[in-house]
Amino acid sequence: MTNMVLVLTAAAVIMGFILAWVNSLTAAPIQQQKEKALADGIRQVMCADDISVARTDTVSQTDNKGKELNYVIYQVNDAQHQDLGAAVESTTNGFGGDLKVLVGFDREGRILGYTLLEHQETPGLGAKADVWFQRGEKGDIIGKSPQEPLTVSKDGGQVDAITASTITSRAFLSAVNNAYNAYKATPIDAETGATKKKEN
Repeated sequence: MTNMVLVLTAAAVIMGFILAWVNSLTAAPIQQQKEKALADGIRQVMCADDISVARTDTVSQTDNKGKELNYVIYQVNDAQHQDLGAAVESTTNGFGGDLKVLVGFDREGRILGYTLLEHQETPGLGAKADVWFQRGEKGDIIGKSPQEPLTVSKDGGQVDAITASTITSRAFLSAVNNAYNAYKATPIDAETGATKKKEN
């Protein structure tokens, strides 16, 4: 019995060291891949290739359900260092779990583009959100401003919901509306170009 315990303990310790070693080898490449995916996402939602992130802010706001949420705002400049607007990370609760969206806004707050960063929606249904609301699609939101919150037509709004996925559609539009509110809560100081962090 003692020998079995010693053998199992030794095996567990060795496996622990191996897992830690593998983790140390893969941590950096995984982080690099995440950074590349984010950079690609920002270019995609801002509809431009030659851009740079001038500043990154984190804003906390309370949503319409009283829950405090954090938003990451990437202020984006073009190649001439002119302000293009911002890409905003926004997370809300979808049908299957967290729905994380990256939305690009121009300086006036119109939607330039979006991409889903994370979701747990049903394949073939809620997962269609990655294309359903794109330009030319049935729920097209590109070019719209959420100054008046975007809502699905079933709720009296102007956006067609994903077929058989109204909950996901509502969650997606809520994430977009919240992203817009977070973006508008970070005014640009005309003299310094610095983004002021504001919390509600």
